[in-house]
Amino acid sequence: MKKSAIRQIRSLSMPFSTPEPFLFCVYHKDEYPAGNEKMEAPRRGTGSDFNPKAKYRMYHGDKIPGFPQHPHRGFETITATIEGIIDHTDSLKCGGRYGQGDLQWMTAGKGIVHGEMFPLVNMDRPNPTRFFQIWINLPKKNKMVDPDYIMHWAEEVKKFETKDKKTKVTVWAGELEGVAALEPPKNSWAKDPKNDVAVWHITLNPGAKYTIPPAKGGKDINRTFYFIEGKQLEIESQEIEPKSRIDVNAGLPVEIKVSDKAQRSSELLMLQGKPIGEPVAQHGPFVMNTQQEIMQAFTDYQRTRFGGWPWPEDAMVFSRDKGRFSKKGKKVEYPPGGKPQKSEKKEL
Repeated sequence: MKKSAIRQIRSLSMPFSTPEPFLFCVYHKDEYPAGNEKMEAPRRGTGSDFNPKAKYRMYHGDKIPGFPQHPHRGFETITATIEGIIDHTDSLKCGGRYGQGDLQWMTAGKGIVHGEMFPLVNMDRPNPTRFFQIWINLPKKNKMVDPDYIMHWAEEVKKFETKDKKTKVTVWAGELEGVAALEPPKNSWAKDPKNDVAVWHITLNPGAKYTIPPAKGGKDINRTFYFIEGKQLEIESQEIEPKSRIDVNAGLPVEIKVSDKAQRSSELLMLQGKPIGEPVAQHGPFVMNTQQEIMQAFTDYQRTRFGGWPWPEDAMVFSRDKGRFSKKGKKVEYPPGGKPQKSEKKEL
């Protein structure tokens, strides 16, 4: 009899609990309505609006949803978008607008302040937003590197599809059947192939059946699936309840399946990687190895503000007509086929 790869199944928490080397994961799904002329929502936020039962959340935003300027140190954020728009600004004077399948990978390192706002750019139709924000730890040797970020445009993000086209996988990190993700930042734990880090968004249409191969690092690699969308899913011939976390033995193949009688597609997020194996001390936006280092992070932030905030607003957004772009220093990049908008010189 075939040995099942499943180790444990549990209900999803919010935020998702994650295995090493990951620290945190949130699946943002907000049905934002049409915005006004200032890209604002119809209601104001409370300052901490995270109601999971609401149609949409304002988070820490006031009139525009999102997360105004806040600091980080000691880890990385992976912001992997599916729908919607995010405006990024930071203490390095970098900024950008991305979404609609783009991925931003930011190394906080020794310290950065950034803002992530979700302007409601559409006035004539809703502004649905779906994305994951994933925190992945840095090893001690890289916790105090210079902060940085990279953009992976949707047009270049790698994807895998089965021959029957019923299973589709967006490969944000790692490699699947010869489809290798774009490069992570140079100081990331994911940069070393031996760490076998993978982040995949898996869509299974009705009738899909696919076997995910074992991780290259075998059973010592952590591998977890999150059943985020859909009503029906089987893993290793076991029926899985929606909104479940499934931990598996990464040294074994994993069969995933959706019945041909299912009414809709099912979606999974997969997180995989070798544990860093170092002590983790975390307090809010800082992740270090000891409590003393956490205290030092607060002291450093109070003293330096990690370079200060160079933008005119704490909750900075760009003009409505601005397309997707990424600005680092004096260099401005656009997705393939993208071009500057009229408002660019005035804003940047």
